[in-house]
Amino acid sequence: MVILGSTGSIGVNVLNIARDFSLEVEVLSAGNNIELLNRQIKEFHPKLVVVADEESVSKVAHKNVLFGREGILEAIRSSKSDLVVNALVGFLGLKPTLEAIECGKRVALANKESLVVGGKFVDISKVSPIDSEHFAVWYLLGDRAVEKVIITASGGPFRDTPIEEIRDKTAKEALAHPNWSMGKKISIDSATMTNKLFELLEAKWFFGIDSLDALIERKSVLHALVEFVDGSTTAHFAGSDMRLPIAYALVGDKIDKNILPHIDLLKISTISFEKIDPKRYPIWAIKDEVLSNPDTGVVINAANEVAVERFLANEIGFLDISHITLEAFYRYKDIVLDSVEKIFEVDKEVREFAKSLKR
Repeated sequence: MVILGSTGSIGVNVLNIARDFSLEVEVLSAGNNIELLNRQIKEFHPKLVVVADEESVSKVAHKNVLFGREGILEAIRSSKSDLVVNALVGFLGLKPTLEAIECGKRVALANKESLVVGGKFVDISKVSPIDSEHFAVWYLLGDRAVEKVIITASGGPFRDTPIEEIRDKTAKEALAHPNWSMGKKISIDSATMTNKLFELLEAKWFFGIDSLDALIERKSVLHALVEFVDGSTTAHFAGSDMRLPIAYALVGDKIDKNILPHIDLLKISTISFEKIDPKRYPIWAIKDEVLSNPDTGVVINAANEVAVERFLANEIGFLDISHITLEAFYRYKDIVLDSVEKIFEVDKEVREFAKSLKR
């Protein structure tokens, strides 16, 4: 397989599954964590390695190294593997997803943005989700008629913080996710609930279902529910560990070995659900509008990426992340994407707009 983002939290778990199932790794692509990358190279012996920039090439313990965005695309094109694991973060992941599909490869997708911004142009039949919520929905769906799909959210680190105090929260506090260990970007997105909005958009593209919602489930052991038209509802329980969806995305739908410990229902004792309140999570106010026009995914993604960068650089406050995204959404909410090229045009324009906003 080709692994894009091998040193991130998803990439590390992908390699754990590759080790458990003795899967061959042809290409490793990483950012700036060269020390970890070199350890991965020593264990998995890839034929090709890609790093973020040219300056890092000489530090890599491999004779065949490419760099940059074009290096990633070239690695996909030249590889013999029929599987590309896209665990890149952000808008950067769109082109590799499209390139892999164009090359006739299957994509195990952890890069949310590929569908959030370009779902209209992605052949979903070639994509498997690496995400606990979408994996759970896939696991539950059968041939029965579906009325509604509900995914769950932990609520993030500020779920109990008095609303008037959230404005002053720091990046360090926002990165302290209560249930999951994740990278900076997705941790901030979980704190604002933007990540869950993205996941609803992904679900719309993955499953072709229009009736979608999310609820807070604090323990992160119930990942999705499917309501069927006959009045029954099924739920998927599993530990808060990405190895299970990764294993199915890599190996297929017939796994006959234990991946995770079973949930101890007596230890959990109770499960409760809460609404997602737009007063605490302002981005949730546009949930229905975004789902009714999924082309706006490119708008909220571009504005959010800029806003998160500005927050991590201490340029803006925590709530400003959502406010910047909302301003961009209302400015561009009637956008229509008629080509892949249009995605990149809108992305560039929205980023400039988001950078210009004063807080």
